[in-house]
Amino acid sequence: MTNFQSKIIVTGGCGYIGSHTVVELINNGYKAVIFDDLSNSQRSVLGRIYKITGVQPDFVEVDLKCIESTRKAFNKHKDAVAVIHFAAYKAVAESIENPLSYYQNNFFSLINVLLIQRECHINNIIFSSSSGFWLCVLSYSCILDAN
Repeated sequence: MTNFQSKIIVTGGCGYIGSHTVVELINNGYKAVIFDDLSNSQRSVLGRIYKITGVQPDFVEVDLKCIESTRKAFNKHKDAVAVIHFAAYKAVAESIENPLSYYQNNFFSLINVLLIQRECHINNIIFSSSSGFWLCVLSYSCILDAN
């Protein structure tokens, strides 16, 4: 895969890690396309990417939990060679308080991206899992009580 203007879709590309990745892709000759629903980011990030790189990346505001919206977004960028998937919730405490919201966003969006990516014959993906760390402390007495 050559990088001269190869197109890469970055889901969650307006987030912190996603936007830094977009900058590096642009600086290395790739055409970056950002898919983001802006639920944990801001549209103003696009201007900062432009200020750093001199390039305005393509932007698609899309809810990846919706398979039809995902299909529509991907169909406009079928010439992409890869997807970098950063679109996921990551706050551990919030995920414990509202786990179904996390399952819906993190799993459904990933499954939709994979399904539609396959439909569009985009065969490469980099999946970024949560950067949050989970600590489960289980005492010996809990193990005994469970038996």
